[in-house]
Amino acid sequence: MKHGARNDIPATVTAIKRGGVMAQVEVELVGTTYRMASVMTVDSLEELGLKEGDTVHVLAKAVNVLLVKP
Repeated sequence: MKHGARNDIPATVTAIKRGGVMAQVEVELVGTTYRMASVMTVDSLEELGLKEGDTVHVLAKAVNVLLVKP
């Protein structure tokens, strides 16, 4: 997938907090102890099929933190 974000960081999903409509996905950047979080709709979470332990790429651009599952 091509994208315009300059920051493309591999990470591992460490926790998922689901609400009625939104979900918060916490990740740990590979090779570090740094953590980040992304908020997305539950529909997007299910479409990506994300679960704890999955490898993702963190795309950070301005205030947006997007997750991409390879």
